[in-house]
Amino acid sequence: MAKIFLSYARENADAAKALAECVDGAGHEVWWDRQIQGGSRFASEIDQALKGADAIIVLWSKTSVDSAWVQDEAAEGRDTGRLVPLTLGDCRPPLGFRQFHAIALGNWNGAGEPDAFGELISAIDKVAGCVTVTPAAIAKSAAQSRRPDTSVCVLPFVNMSGDPEQEYFSDGISEDIITDLSKVPSLSVIARNTAFMFKGRSIDVKEVARDLGVDHVLEGSVRKAGSRVRITAQLIDGTAGVHLWADRFDRELTDIFAIQDEISKAIVGALQLKLLPEEKKVTGARGTESVDAYNLYLMARQQWIDGIYGDIRKDEAIVRICKQAVLLDPNYARAWALMALAQAELRFWHGTTEDALPAAERALALNPDLPEARCVKARYLEHEDREAEAMEEIAAALRIDPESWEVNREAARLMFRLGRIREAIPFFEKSMDLVKGDFHSGGMLMTCYRGVGELESVRRIAVPTLQRAEAAIAKDPANGAALANGVSALLAIGDHDRAKQWVQRALLLDPDNVSMLYNLGCGYAALAGDVDSALEMFEKFFERLKRTTILKHSEADPDLDSVRDQPRFREMMSSARQRMGLGD
Repeated sequence: MAKIFLSYARENADAAKALAECVDGAGHEVWWDRQIQGGSRFASEIDQALKGADAIIVLWSKTSVDSAWVQDEAAEGRDTGRLVPLTLGDCRPPLGFRQFHAIALGNWNGAGEPDAFGELISAIDKVAGCVTVTPAAIAKSAAQSRRPDTSVCVLPFVNMSGDPEQEYFSDGISEDIITDLSKVPSLSVIARNTAFMFKGRSIDVKEVARDLGVDHVLEGSVRKAGSRVRITAQLIDGTAGVHLWADRFDRELTDIFAIQDEISKAIVGALQLKLLPEEKKVTGARGTESVDAYNLYLMARQQWIDGIYGDIRKDEAIVRICKQAVLLDPNYARAWALMALAQAELRFWHGTTEDALPAAERALALNPDLPEARCVKARYLEHEDREAEAMEEIAAALRIDPESWEVNREAARLMFRLGRIREAIPFFEKSMDLVKGDFHSGGMLMTCYRGVGELESVRRIAVPTLQRAEAAIAKDPANGAALANGVSALLAIGDHDRAKQWVQRALLLDPDNVSMLYNLGCGYAALAGDVDSALEMFEKFFERLKRTTILKHSEADPDLDSVRDQPRFREMMSSARQRMGLGD
């Protein structure tokens, strides 16, 4: 039996009552606000019921989508992984919730069980972690779906190697410890994207714990020199600020996996968490036994996240590094998947002859639960005009890992190219949240919000986009992609003089970056109202254009609306289509 919270609008009270009775009859305990007793504190009662619910059913209707109460309750379900959305009539969920599959009740009037009732019960079972078939199954699932006993934030381990180039290694160690601890059902672990917001900052552990609402904080450092590695780690009580556990590991680099396992197990022990036998095996899944292959993967992963977007050298380096990794361990699925991602960029954005599909298929054969490899398959399907199948691959990837940056970014880009710009927005928002340095998703969000006429949101997104672009440029002044997205952000906030300076720098430092040229053209066309300068940039862009993926993107892009009817632009587009064998 699961505890269910039912959220609805007042106008749908009759349907909510009938639905509550149906779900209650299936063996679940349903709470809805008609149960609040006279004199009770309304908000307090609702908040308590929300926190105690195993699943949060939201009844979307034409009235509830405009209800701040319903949206707040739905957000609680979405953000904690407990959301079960339903729709009445032809209603669409509001922005921020459309990436979740909603069970359609159609024109159900509350008489009897709705046609999709079986699907609803299955969704409740999945979200709440229970099965309503037999008492024995219920008892087993209840034991497996315990609420977290305590919580922890793993701060990014500090690189103490004296070499900034080694930061990829300390970041990788931190990420793997987060992954290990996240597999412990009785422990709530702050997500990587949130924890890494504190990277490089001077922090007070008690403030971190208070701000994130966690009981404990793990911090540490990594020093890698030659064949040796030294890792220090300390677990701190977030309230009292005292150490619960601390240790130093000074070992050969070949012991790195053992050290990570020891740290994770020591934390579980220090927190006095009681694990079931099957839970004791959750740590230590690195995907390879080769330390050298693991080191290469971390190096390539850093390039993938922090490298210059649109720079062919970045993707070539990732492929080169991953090929070395899979030579050391042919069964390293994560390395195959990362190689496929970079090869797909080379093929579909840079116009090379790289074929990413074999690496993606190899990754999935080794591990079917690698969502990044499914993103690569989706790109091939879209390229073959099999959009429905591409969407199915993306949907499967989202089910596997809704917190994957690659998956959310690819879902957003696919939606955008299909002209479903409003639906792309929540995925770009999520992408921007997941990786703190992702300025490109910020640039795309500005485009999307302009396309749907939400100009306040354009200005809202411009601020963090500019900050991220500035940080990227501080690390590499020749980062053309950061300069171009920064130009768009500067234009959006009205700083035209600085934008002009950045354009000049971009063209001098990275003149062949196709993505940069395109984004500069968009900035001129959509934000500066400078058609001549926009056409000049697009001319350089189309001269270098080699693949249809970017052409599809430009055909769907609302930033180009002001230049589409220009004869010069139409000629560029026509020539590009003919060169690719697409016709007019």
